[in-house]
Amino acid sequence: MANKKSNVLAIAIMFFLFAMISFVTGLQNPFGVIVKSQFGASNFLSQLGNAANFIAYAVMGLPAGFILSKKGYKFTALAAVAVGFIGVGITFLSGVVESFGVYLLGAFVSGFSMCMLNTVVNPMLNTLGGGGNKGNQLIQWGGSCNSLAATICPVFVGYLIGNAANARISDANPALFIAMGVFALAFIIILLSNIPEPELEAASKAMEEKKESTGETIKGALSYKHFVFGIIAIFLYVGVEVGIPNFVNLYMTSPAVGISAAVAGTIVGMYWFLMLCGRLIGGSIGGKVSSKAMMITVSSVAVCLLILGMIFGDSAMVKFPAITSDLRFSLEAIPLGVMFFVLCGLCTSVMWGAIFNLAVEGLGKYTSIASGLFMVMVCGGGILPLIQGAVADATTYLTSYIVVIVAVLYILWFAISGSKVKAKKEA
Repeated sequence: MANKKSNVLAIAIMFFLFAMISFVTGLQNPFGVIVKSQFGASNFLSQLGNAANFIAYAVMGLPAGFILSKKGYKFTALAAVAVGFIGVGITFLSGVVESFGVYLLGAFVSGFSMCMLNTVVNPMLNTLGGGGNKGNQLIQWGGSCNSLAATICPVFVGYLIGNAANARISDANPALFIAMGVFALAFIIILLSNIPEPELEAASKAMEEKKESTGETIKGALSYKHFVFGIIAIFLYVGVEVGIPNFVNLYMTSPAVGISAAVAGTIVGMYWFLMLCGRLIGGSIGGKVSSKAMMITVSSVAVCLLILGMIFGDSAMVKFPAITSDLRFSLEAIPLGVMFFVLCGLCTSVMWGAIFNLAVEGLGKYTSIASGLFMVMVCGGGILPLIQGAVADATTYLTSYIVVIVAVLYILWFAISGSKVKAKKEA
């Protein structure tokens, strides 16, 4: 009974941290609009803060995996929230000194924290769920908390920005203060909590018995083909998840469309809200429906929606629920193509948990380091939007979504074929 209560508390803490990851990462979406206004950034440059946030994963992914395997979940989580407080603090300072460089530094440091938190929550939820469908189910429920925070962030910051043409980083200070307050509260809660370490002893024992070096441990994880295909899939997936709403925001607030930052933020928030709905559904059926079946279904639908979004573009306007700058709920006119892009939130919702679940299947003692390698590949969330931004600068916002379509097609292939578990290659 005591163990069950301990697990419930541990799961609750992981859900809380999942929300933290999304809120701080989500700040880079509306900040893309801000830096275009304050610093005159191009579409490419507007994604540099997002890129800095995610490229931090490439730097910190493996170290985070090793910290987790040697120090455990609690130590890693505490270090992560401390670093997160510092990162958001630097972002606040960038508004005080009005420096694009300091803003990028804040995004980069925040990325370290998000990487470390991701390294903790995914394997722990998967382990607490016992792996398999149940592990995927817990990750989907945690992802629902992630999506709830992601829904709130762009709506809140969009309201704070007001007129996109005059936006400043300092306008978003209330959101930054909330983020720092949440980090401080999280540190206290985690410090006072008893978090189980289900894999720490096993990993230490395996290291002692095998005397495996760091290189051998990484090589052991990479010897599983389906895992290699899986980390490529996660690289592309994070780029897809971030790129879709980021460019919806930039497209709607551009002079050609002329939608206010408040309304655009609400529309972007709807994308994350649909991800929340999808994850709640995924969490509900995750114990019965396989990760593979989920992936094949949502990837196929996503490709169709993206193509429809590109085809219809702004050929017609449709009414969509939104919150205006004076905090009124109304039906606002948005381009038809945007509606199809926003609906992709239902599809991207379950991809993270399903890809992680499929990729680490059968890895055993390599699960911790595999989580670190996973975090390295999350840098795709910074790299793919940069590529999409370059394409948008050279062509149009709508044409840039071809980058997203190609990525989703690979994810579909991974679900169908690349995720098949094969016997580990012998050294």
